[in-house]
Amino acid sequence: MVQAIQFSSFKEFFDMGGYAFNVWSVYLIFAIFIAINIILPIIRREKIIKELKRRASFEETETDSVD
Repeated sequence: MVQAIQFSSFKEFFDMGGYAFNVWSVYLIFAIFIAINIILPIIRREKIIKELKRRASFEETETDSVD
């Protein structure tokens, strides 16, 4: 049976049994990875919308000048 992990203090929790650097660096890398995967699609979407608006206004001015 799996026992629950228990720490007697926050220092012991943050120390992670002597593996604090490894554990917390992995958490940091994971947080950066998640942030990038949230932020980049938002930035790309904004660029695509801006480009589509630019193209639409260009086509609109082009059709106005032809008539």
